[in-house]
Amino acid sequence: MGYHVIDPAELATVPDRPCELRRVSEAAGFERMAANWFRAAPGEDVPLAYHYHDDQEELFYVIEGTLHVETPDETFEVPEGSLFAVEPDSPQRAHNPADADDPVTLLAVGAPPVDDVHPYEPEE
Repeated sequence: MGYHVIDPAELATVPDRPCELRRVSEAAGFERMAANWFRAAPGEDVPLAYHYHDDQEELFYVIEGTLHVETPDETFEVPEGSLFAVEPDSPQRAHNPADADDPVTLLAVGAPPVDDVHPYEPEE
C-alpha cells in the first residue's frame, strides 16, 4: 500500500509553461492517471495550446477563481468549487482571461496518462 500527503507548494514548477504547473502525479507515484496543479494569472493559458486528446479524459476542479474554457461552440465559465469534464476528441483551451481580477487555481486530472495531445486550429 502507498499513501502520500502532497503540498503543491513543495513541488517544483515545470519550466517553459504559460502558467505555473506542478506535477502531482509524479509526486504520488501514479502510473494510470495524470494529475497536475495549475495557477494561472490573468492573461495566462493553462495548456500550451488549444488542443484535444484521442483517448484521454480530463477533469478540472477549480480550487479558486473562475476558469474559462474555450471550445469550438462556446466559452464556459467554471466557477470556484466546480468541475469541468472534457471527453476525448473534444477541443478545448483552458485559460484565465486578461481582464480577470484574480488568478485561477485548479487541479487537472487525466486518464489514461498518455501523450495523445493534438493541436486544434479553430476556424475563423
